[in-house]
Amino acid sequence: MISFKQLPIEAKAAVAAGVVFFSMMLSRSYLAEKLDFRMRRWLLRLQMALFANTLMLMGSLHVWRSTVTTFTRSSAASSFCFMLWKIAVFMFLALAHSSFFTLLFLVAEEPYFFSLAAYTCLGAYIILIFFLFTLGSVEQAYKFLAGRGAKAGTGNKNRTALKPVLAVLLTVVLTVVGLLNASQPPTVNSVEIPVHKLPSTMNNLKVVLLSDIHLGPTVGKTKLAMIVKMVKALKPDITVIVGDLSDAEAKIIRPAVEPLGELDSPLGTYFVTGNHEYYTSDVSNWFELLKSFNIQPLHNENVKIVSPKSTSDWFCLAGVDDIEADVLRYSGHGMDLKKALRGCSSEHAIVLLAHQPIAAKWALQERPDINLILSGHTHGGQIFPLNAGAYLLNPFFVGLYQVGQNTFVYVSPGTMYYGIPMRLGSRAEITEIILRSP
Repeated sequence: MISFKQLPIEAKAAVAAGVVFFSMMLSRSYLAEKLDFRMRRWLLRLQMALFANTLMLMGSLHVWRSTVTTFTRSSAASSFCFMLWKIAVFMFLALAHSSFFTLLFLVAEEPYFFSLAAYTCLGAYIILIFFLFTLGSVEQAYKFLAGRGAKAGTGNKNRTALKPVLAVLLTVVLTVVGLLNASQPPTVNSVEIPVHKLPSTMNNLKVVLLSDIHLGPTVGKTKLAMIVKMVKALKPDITVIVGDLSDAEAKIIRPAVEPLGELDSPLGTYFVTGNHEYYTSDVSNWFELLKSFNIQPLHNENVKIVSPKSTSDWFCLAGVDDIEADVLRYSGHGMDLKKALRGCSSEHAIVLLAHQPIAAKWALQERPDINLILSGHTHGGQIFPLNAGAYLLNPFFVGLYQVGQNTFVYVSPGTMYYGIPMRLGSRAEITEIILRSP
């Protein structure tokens, strides 16, 4: 029987990842009610950072072997330039691995340069792994189809050397493109949506949708102030924030949140939690902070949005807690649609705020009379090649969907980005939704 010491390092990393994952499940199941919020917050974040790093270790070994070990037998291996290259690859991998720990130590009003560099390396790491794997698969397929067997001639050696070079070049180009794309202000996307049973006096009501701002290691006060300025220029009747506003505790990042106090939509500004609010383990303090800025959290509850032209005309705006609260066993929280829609009948239009598209699907299965659901969470995949995974894992990916005759779902691609300051195959968006009365 093979002992742990005899296992290859990749297998050891996989075992370590399994152990960390098991500890996460154990903490969620048996320790959630026994630990105070502060201890739970640190334990959860530490476990997530360790889990991500143990998984990444397998990829990092492959990167090192592909970009460094492959060239150790070449004539350039003893050169000073090759030594610099090894140092660069090591620093790149070290920064990528350290990105997850910045949530524990480097969150402030504005991002630290180290955090931006670390998360940029993480984004480049994901792209590089994809191209190394893809090019390696193409190489193996070529060998198989060409019937070359296992013999390695000069041509094969050249192709083996070409693979990491091409992967690195593609990664550098896409990283620069992604950084430039994400550095641009969010695009304003105007969408007209017919809402069944919306009073005629509320025709053309303007709702501005924000989602996935992710205040934290790489998004700070300056970017939020820019978003608020753009929202105010649109002069919305209602502003809604559908989760993942922040990745940090309210007290730590409070100065960065202050621009939200300038939102002044006449019919109110509303907020529902996303999964990352529960990762902070600080939801109650976030609710209090948002209320101080006249932003109303909808904690499985609803409000009547009354027409400015007629007090007898209104529709029901409801919001549910994110489904991650149930997974984390977050006390007093969890998606409760019945509670959220209490008093909302099909006689009036119903608009629901639910962070995750899967929650939108569940809500429609239970209450098909909901007329409009506004969600986020997917980021439109944020960066290639994660787009494909986000598309496959969510029933609604991005944009407007019609479900049945009188129901629509709109999924925001996100107003900023999570961690990695890059966007590839997606664009940050502030959504201007014009409600139309049929």
